[in-house]
Parts: sequence; structure tokens; C-alpha cells
Amino acid sequence: MTKPSQPSLADIRKWPATVSIPQAAQALGCSKSYLHEAVKRGESPVKTIPFGSRRVVITADLVRLLSGEEREAS
Repeated sequence: MTKPSQPSLADIRKWPATVSIPQAAQALGCSKSYLHEAVKRGESPVKTIPFGSRRVVITADLVRLLSGEEREAS
């Protein structure tokens, strides 16, 4: 089985407003289990929001991180 290629920043900018944790992990170049655990620990590098029984990643925050923009203070 071949590993899916990592999407480009241009590709990610075209994604919907939120994406699944596995899709975000692919963009970040990490495993989905690593990102799931980071979210559980409150150490995710990207913002997530609850969606039913799961959490989804905010695509704009993913773009911000990958483009090297500073995160706004909460």
C-alpha cells in the first residue's frame, strides 16, 4: 500500500472550513494517532472544535500554521 502524498499549501487552501483529524495529520506530515493524542492532551498545534462526538480541525488555522503565520493570542 502506498502512502498518500502530502498536500500542498495551495491544495489545503481549497479545503472546506473544517477537516477531519486524519486529513489534518496528513497535511502536517504526522500520524493521525499522534494528532489525536495531541488534541486529547490539549497540545494540538491547530485549533479544533467539537462536531458531534468528534473534533474537527479548523482549516484556516492549519493554513496559518503551515504558512508560518503567528497565532493570535486567545
